[in-house]
Amino acid sequence: MATANADQSLNSAATLLDQLVPATDAGTSTWVRNIAAVVVGSILLTLSAKASIPFYPVPMTLQTLVVLALGMVLGPRLGAAAVIAYLAQGAIGLPVFAGTPEKGIGLAYMLGTTGGYLLGFIVAAYATGMLAERRWDRSVVTTIAAMVIGNVIIYAFGIAWLGSIVGWDKPVLAWGMTPFLLGDLAKILIAAAVLPTLWKLFK
Repeated sequence: MATANADQSLNSAATLLDQLVPATDAGTSTWVRNIAAVVVGSILLTLSAKASIPFYPVPMTLQTLVVLALGMVLGPRLGAAAVIAYLAQGAIGLPVFAGTPEKGIGLAYMLGTTGGYLLGFIVAAYATGMLAERRWDRSVVTTIAAMVIGNVIIYAFGIAWLGSIVGWDKPVLAWGMTPFLLGDLAKILIAAAVLPTLWKLFK
């Protein structure tokens, strides 16, 4: 009976957050959980932006991994809200972005060449969150697929923004995408190893 109840709980959980801290009928408890998740998510985004890991051909941050993982762990609304909270902190001048404050802060930084990627973070977190609610984070193959979709969204926004600023006659892809592909592949494999494993542990 206990095993059956555990399986039922696992199947009813839409996201890992729901499994770890189930929403209750009491609205206050759910709001506290959601606010805490958004705040912690925004902090993790700041830390991931500041972390620089030696990699080829360029150093790798963990930011896109955290963006997409937040969507898959928290779900579409809370995942996107965590990214928005992070961007709001940056907009008011807090040095939360990669390269800040050395490369500028606030809206001046956000409207620069990386602005499209930041906007893409919101959409990508929402998209991967929707896929997670459809249980794409419970197997290696679907987790990889979800992470690839999220990365494509980020690159689409980032490249479109970058090209509109520097001009499409410039090597936009060489500047804004190809140096990061190997690092993104590594992060996709990390997510594919971790997320389905967490679901299996709950069983």
